[in-house]
Amino acid sequence: MLKVTKQGVMTSIQDIGRFGFRHYGVCRSGALDPFAVCLANMLLDNPPHQAVIEVTIGLAEFEFTKPCNFALTGGCLNAKLANKPIYPGWRYYAQAGDKLSFATSANAQRAYFTVQGGFVAIESILSSYSTDLQASFGGYRGRALEQGDNLEFEHGSAALAPLGVKQPEYTKQVRVLKGPHCDKLPSGTFEQLVNNPWTVSETSNRMGARLNGPSLLNHDVSIATQAVHPGVIQIPPSGEPIVLLNDCQTTGGYPIAATVIDADLRMFSQLGANQQCHFIECDLAQALKASDKLSAHLAQFNLAKNNNN
Repeated sequence: MLKVTKQGVMTSIQDIGRFGFRHYGVCRSGALDPFAVCLANMLLDNPPHQAVIEVTIGLAEFEFTKPCNFALTGGCLNAKLANKPIYPGWRYYAQAGDKLSFATSANAQRAYFTVQGGFVAIESILSSYSTDLQASFGGYRGRALEQGDNLEFEHGSAALAPLGVKQPEYTKQVRVLKGPHCDKLPSGTFEQLVNNPWTVSETSNRMGARLNGPSLLNHDVSIATQAVHPGVIQIPPSGEPIVLLNDCQTTGGYPIAATVIDADLRMFSQLGANQQCHFIECDLAQALKASDKLSAHLAQFNLAKNNNN
């Protein structure tokens, strides 16, 4: 069993997300870094889309009540196992009574970990283990983890051999596709978006991140409400861009100036409050190539792991 001894700022059960239900008003949910979910599970020979724990900002602590192999990926939140530093991209073995703790970091926002065999009591709802925090279903009782929660896992197993994987780096340069409403917004809006640095506001959460910049993108344009999705960059009349994230609503009425490409949302998700990012324009071919590169990274790791077994 894994016991939550400190819940931290925001800690929840996630997987790669809930797809195919947005037309019913159901958001994607899921880890903001699905690539890290797959790597954590692959380090343990779990199905790649098995549930993991997403630790946001840190200040969380867990206790293993029986021996367990586990894997840690995502951003480095200065985790420790039994008071010894451990690092993302590796699998580890915990003894009964060991505590896994997360501090904080100025350079990362989210870490992920899971256990060998997964958390057995977490059921799939609408084809996903993820917690929908807005609608209160999925994951662990439809909510963020709290102190005193207990998560069952299969059994105490023998220690696996140490194994690590290189994670693609996180940068503060995030590629975007030009949005569909740039011709309706004031001239130069998209150019200002990609030419200026932007700072993540403290009012950000899993639904979206509001940005501040040297000059805001004010306008008085209105559009009909339409479908939106994670990665969309909306421009409200106040001119502060909003990057929608996995818990975002399914429709929106602000003009869309750009969309963060799928491959780079994982990098944007590691930006905390008051951190800067730069948007870089790319085209659809480059966006698809970036996604293919991440998929190839997973395939190469899986191949190397199997060849060494």
